[in-house]
Amino acid sequence: MKQPRKHSGKQPRAWQRMLSGRRLDLLDPTPVDIELEDIAHGLAFVARWNGQTTGDWPYSVAEHSLLVEDLFTRADPAASPRWRLAALLHDAPEYVIGDMISPVKAAVGPDYEALDQRLTSAIHIRFGLPAALPKVIKARIKRADTISAWLEATQIAGFTTTEANAIFGKPPVFANSLTIHPRPPVQVRADFIARHHALIKEIDAEGL
Repeated sequence: MKQPRKHSGKQPRAWQRMLSGRRLDLLDPTPVDIELEDIAHGLAFVARWNGQTTGDWPYSVAEHSLLVEDLFTRADPAASPRWRLAALLHDAPEYVIGDMISPVKAAVGPDYEALDQRLTSAIHIRFGLPAALPKVIKARIKRADTISAWLEATQIAGFTTTEANAIFGKPPVFANSLTIHPRPPVQVRADFIARHHALIKEIDAEGL
């Protein structure tokens, strides 16, 4: 007769050691354990579309984040730099939990959403943003995210325009001139950090 497995009583590890030396608790993340360099490094090595994109380099979440911030700003040039920073950081939790395509997120269910939300709140607080964004700002970022998905789908992920239109909707005219070129992680990481620093400077100047 098969004996029941004995439990040691030891809780499974729920934290990750970052390259900065920080130990991030995934179940109870705190702002003090979040560093920009860890986010930029992680996102630069996380591939969008499960890596199913054309080119010699994966299209990273960091590259996507830069594009979303650009699209957000193009749609609203007068937007406060703090909301543009929120757009840049909209997928920041994925430096820890990775990028899941929408069908996988749906299969995982509410647990993924809860984890994502805890990390998002800690990241926002770390960089001076409200833990929960205003609904109108969140909607604008989501719109930029959807436009980015359309561009990525049609340019590097093998979707036809008809398929992309059906899934994401037709993009605004100002997006038609944008071209996606996946780049080496080291370049994207540096650009993500530089853009973050530039936005922080604008936020600081705005507060003077």
